[in-house]
Amino acid sequence: MTSDNKRILATSVAIAASWASASLVSRPGQAHDLETVEPAFEHALPKVPGKSLIAVVVTYPPGGKSLPHRHARSAFIYARVLTGAVRSRVGDVPAKVYRAGESFFEEPGAHHQTSENASGSESASLLAVFIVDADDKPLTVPDPGAAATP
Repeated sequence: MTSDNKRILATSVAIAASWASASLVSRPGQAHDLETVEPAFEHALPKVPGKSLIAVVVTYPPGGKSLPHRHARSAFIYARVLTGAVRSRVGDVPAKVYRAGESFFEEPGAHHQTSENASGSESASLLAVFIVDADDKPLTVPDPGAAATP
């Protein structure tokens, strides 16, 4: 394994831990409602010093959701729904349901108030692609005092 591959693997593990700690906070009786996040890709952007592209797959169980959150200050995010339907509300724009094959984006500093499975009976997933300053961590920070509802 080359040193670059080792660095990418170590960074991916760190990102997974960061996402897990930010989005999968264990709360008795509530953790089952939250999403799971799986790292999919990370690479420094060639010819764009200090910037990285990071991709994760977010999976929501039926009725599952993310806590209200913000992302790293430098993060521009493109999201594409892979399966099911996801209800999203970013900033002051009304919530919208995106179905498999549809996409949306988040500007740096945006407040993601709602991100949830639009179905109570089927799972949903999306691919989130971040363009972010390489040292801007964590990628996701739940709102202070945010808690999942049972």
